[in-house]
Order: sequence, then C-alpha cells, then structure tokens
Amino acid sequence: MSVDSPRRIVLLRHAKAEWSQESDHERPLADRGRRDAPAAGLWLAGAGITPDLALCSTAARTRETWKLCAPKLPQRPKTVYEERLYEASLGELIAVVNETSDDVNDLLLVGHNPGMHALADALSGEADGELLTLMNRSGFPTASLAVVTFNGSWKSVEHGVGRLVDYWTPRG
Repeated sequence: MSVDSPRRIVLLRHAKAEWSQESDHERPLADRGRRDAPAAGLWLAGAGITPDLALCSTAARTRETWKLCAPKLPQRPKTVYEERLYEASLGELIAVVNETSDDVNDLLLVGHNPGMHALADALSGEADGELLTLMNRSGFPTASLAVVTFNGSWKSVEHGVGRLVDYWTPRG
C-alpha cells in the first residue's frame, strides 16, 4: 500500500459503564452500554467500514465494548489491546497512531473521553457538512463513533490533517 493512499481512522468511545466499587480500570458496562455497543458495530457494518486493525484500551469497559461491537462486522480485524490508550492524552493518542504500520488502511481505536473527542476534533481540519459542529455540540457521548479520512503515512498524522466524514451516536 502506498503511503499516499487514502486512509481512515475510526474513533470509538467505549459504551456506557457502570459506576461500581471496582477500580476505574475494571468498571464493566452498564445495561445501556451492552445495548449500545452492538449498535455501534451494526452502524460500522452498514457504513461499509471494516478496519484492518483495532487498537483497544485495556480497561474492562473498552474490552467489553469491542467484544460486543466486533461480531457485527463482516470480518473481525486484528485486535491489539493497548495499555497506552487508557487515560491517554491527545499527544499520547497521536503517538500511538503514528506508530501504525503503513500496511494498515483503516484503523479503529476503542478508547475513552476526553481523548477520543480531542483526537477527532484535532485531526479534523475539515468536515463534511455540519458534522464537526454536531460532534462538538454533543460532547462525544458513550458509544459514539467518528470517522476521519486523510492521505499519507500514519507517521504524518497531526493536527488538522484529516476530514471528518462521519459521526454517529447511539442516541442520534
């Protein structure tokens, strides 16, 4: 694959989690989250998005979100559970994306706010229609998805390189 090929990064915020006695890292999904996570997978499948690689935070709620989302895709992508996605800053998220192999065309990150929203906003130098306004007004709720396209190598991903081409929330 050429480094100048069009690429897609899909950002999925974990579904709604319970507030429990568990540590933050081990919080499970709430009932609503267990309903919304498969809906996110159905939306991805319906949009024709099948990532080549999924990077998922190691937190229980992100792993459970991905476990419920992935079976709805026509093909399950290679999945890597990445500790650095938990509580990652914007800079840390960009660093993880920059490490992606150029063999990957479509990358999906399953992570947390405020990072997922910050990354979607930072990468989106342009947007289709009112998507950027809609995304920023909504605050990127749980189980939301943002799809950003760009041309070039993953190493070139930085602020403003992409175009927000889709945004979805389960409450829509």
